[in-house]
Amino acid sequence: MNQTTETRPRHAGIYDELLQPGPLALETGVRRLDDGRLLVAVRTELPGCAGRMFDWWFNFFDTTQHIRWWHPHDHVQLHGWSESRRQSGSYVGATVRAVEALGEIPPVSAVLKFHPAESFFGAGLLKAARACGDVSAAVCARIAFGDEPRLSADGDPLDGEMVHLTRDTAHGAVLRSRFLLGAADGCGEAVPEQLGLELMRHCYNEFSCLARLLPSLYYGEHANGEKGPLAW
Repeated sequence: MNQTTETRPRHAGIYDELLQPGPLALETGVRRLDDGRLLVAVRTELPGCAGRMFDWWFNFFDTTQHIRWWHPHDHVQLHGWSESRRQSGSYVGATVRAVEALGEIPPVSAVLKFHPAESFFGAGLLKAARACGDVSAAVCARIAFGDEPRLSADGDPLDGEMVHLTRDTAHGAVLRSRFLLGAADGCGEAVPEQLGLELMRHCYNEFSCLARLLPSLYYGEHANGEKGPLAW
């Protein structure tokens, strides 16, 4: 039986620790949780970037060319966004479909539905972290894979969750990413650790690639009405 978003169980508090800027026991790596799901953690430096640029990117990318800039090796094709993104002007609440590889794992179809980031954290915690500068952007989604992805009755992907948090620094931004893989209802086989490791490599590479072009693209598009700084 399909589950709605509201009834899906989550691993309580698993993302809350990301809101504090100090070192974590797991910054990059994989861990099997007691409910059988696989946690994938990735920490990526984004030199010269900022949280506002990171958030803007998810409202900007719209073509296969854009996602190939993002990861020239693994990203294969963008199948497009749901109409809600065009209607609202925001990726939050919208669904995107694409085909991408994960390192050594061949390309597979993927669907992501973006949710308000606050729904992934304890009440008021994300707002407080933003207010004190520990978080500058938060992008959260639920995900599913395959040509016939598992979806809830309201179209929410059921294979896992994705959280990206940035914190601005004097040198750019630090990105912490978390993926929680495995069906929340316990259906299906456990996700193998090797898939988690390839996803870890994919995530680190895609955002390292993005960091090299994002500032120029952001200022070139006059995003948020900004003109870029000049060296002379």
